[in-house]
Amino acid sequence: MATVLVIGASKGIGLETIKAGLAAGHTVKAFARSAPSIPLTDPKLEKIRGDALSLSDVQGALRGVDAVIQSLGVATAQELIFGTTLFSNATRVLVEAMQSEGIKRLIAVTGAGAGNSRGRITPLYDYLMFPILLQRVYSDKDIAEDIIQKSTLDWTIVRPGMLTNGAATGKWKALPDINDWRGGVISRADVGSFLISQIDDRSLLRQTPLLIT
Repeated sequence: MATVLVIGASKGIGLETIKAGLAAGHTVKAFARSAPSIPLTDPKLEKIRGDALSLSDVQGALRGVDAVIQSLGVATAQELIFGTTLFSNATRVLVEAMQSEGIKRLIAVTGAGAGNSRGRITPLYDYLMFPILLQRVYSDKDIAEDIIQKSTLDWTIVRPGMLTNGAATGKWKALPDINDWRGGVISRADVGSFLISQIDDRSLLRQTPLLIT
């Protein structure tokens, strides 16, 4: 069993990742500014209040950790409209901290349409939803991906399709081959379970799989 740090742990994919990690028997450190309010209690769960943009906060949370799962999200409509630098700045901090602490395994969540998956999902997504709703945010996710890919870490970048609040099915499809990329949906619970599976599974090391069901 591993000790895993989940950054962006208070809701969404991060919260589902905590649940999956505990169910798998791992020790989980849940890192977020609102970590104390996470509605879970478990002897193997440690809630850490911290800022993903603070090097000292992140370094402190990394001590004793075997792997890191980064799952950050936009918090406001303003960020969707005007863009954000959260993803790139937080990733820059995290990579520096992990390299200084000697921790290698990083599993990071971006999304379908990030990096070289842009324009390869569905026409509706690529030419309507993405430019109107997501392009500014994803421009920063592109920078975050580039920071990770240029690092010395053992990274996997996971790009989920359209997210739902459905139950975990365990029937995800992880598609690392660019020729297989397509639109699809996946529950946040399935994403969380997949992320936890990657702690020990190195078959997707230094790859950027699209994740759908």
